[in-house]
Amino acid sequence: MRDYLLTLCVTAAVTYLLTGPVRKFAIATGAMPEIRARDVHREPTPRLGGIAMFFGLCAGLLVASHLSNLSSVFELSNEPRALLSGAALIWLIGVLDDKFELDALIKLGAQMISAGVMVMQGLTILWLPIPGIGTVALTQWQGTLLTVALVVLTINAVNFVDGLDGLAAGMVCIAAAAFFLYAYRIWYGYTIEAAAPATLFAAILMGMCLGFLPHNMHPARIFMGDSGSMLIGLILAASAISITGQVDPDALKIFEGSTRQATHAALPVFIPLVLPLTIIAIPMADLVLAIVRRTWNGQSPFAADRGHLHHRLLEIGHSHSRAVLIMYFWSALIAFGTLAYSVHSASMWIVMVIVALSAIGLVLLLLPRFTPRAPRWAESFVPPRYRRRSRTEEAVPAVAGLAVEAAETDEAEEAPGERVPVPAGVNGATAIGHRSRFTDRRKAGTPS
Repeated sequence: MRDYLLTLCVTAAVTYLLTGPVRKFAIATGAMPEIRARDVHREPTPRLGGIAMFFGLCAGLLVASHLSNLSSVFELSNEPRALLSGAALIWLIGVLDDKFELDALIKLGAQMISAGVMVMQGLTILWLPIPGIGTVALTQWQGTLLTVALVVLTINAVNFVDGLDGLAAGMVCIAAAAFFLYAYRIWYGYTIEAAAPATLFAAILMGMCLGFLPHNMHPARIFMGDSGSMLIGLILAASAISITGQVDPDALKIFEGSTRQATHAALPVFIPLVLPLTIIAIPMADLVLAIVRRTWNGQSPFAADRGHLHHRLLEIGHSHSRAVLIMYFWSALIAFGTLAYSVHSASMWIVMVIVALSAIGLVLLLLPRFTPRAPRWAESFVPPRYRRRSRTEEAVPAVAGLAVEAAETDEAEEAPGERVPVPAGVNGATAIGHRSRFTDRRKAGTPS
């Protein structure tokens, strides 16, 4: 565990320290697209944050290869090299897309090629544990198709959810944490060396996200762009593929004893079929809903709109930060709930806790305008928006009220229409001048 924590810290430190220079590089090269109608931010913000994340990946793999307890992963398995090869290819395509806006079909082809590169080097699904049947060996073509499909779906699910500051990095970090605990249990608890690569990939992925989040939280100073979202999506898929298709279920010796005992013991093997999907359940649901919505409206499945789940949260009244925290909450509940059930499947307390937390999540969704207030003694530790107002602050001068009403009147008199694109200036998110104001107030899901 100590070596994994060291690898995680090194990855996070390298990613964090490189994000600042990468931001300046992105501004200098003009990697700051115009603000589109579907965007939530108000000022041009540099992208290319995936550059820092990729070098964090390289640093994590380099450090792990020199640690005594993790060096065997590189000696006994070719999966780390396969991951690095596929990650380098998808990262390069993402960098080009952040700068030149590549076509969606080109990116889809690059995703399939990246998955194929990993398959050629051994990172593929070899067998599947099917409940009621047992272990089913896959042919080469079946394993390749299933691997490519899982990689493409995961990459696009993470890419679709990357719409708010800190959303994609936080959700993937939560997913990586849940997957790390699961993979570490398989590796350390059952002494199965084949689960070590997946454990290492999850630890490095956590470090990449944790190192990038301080720069990407609202208001974001830099976006990860497609170079980052596709990269972390590929690593998450590689972790799932490694432990799902490489760990032999027979090595766990679960098919012993009575039928009921074997069923409960088989859960750690069958969970890999479910856990990767539960970890990205919200991004995957967003992906499916987006495809259905766009197809139903006669649009291309790759056409962008403002109908994603995070856009819906903003439309019903949630603030930017609260929408992100709600998405974090549901992601953690689904991922860690499934993980806890795989460990203690016979305990009803886990089910009751999951149901109770789900009810709390529903209440949070139904109270978009409720702002909690901290007690007086804790006001110095919370942001100003959670502090109680004093009587002098509540008595707003009439002149200020008239000024606010006049500003709202001027905004309402503006002609409705498309958002006016804001050119990307040399100063990016810190551009001098007033913030751009838009007249676009359409509901989420309307054609852009």
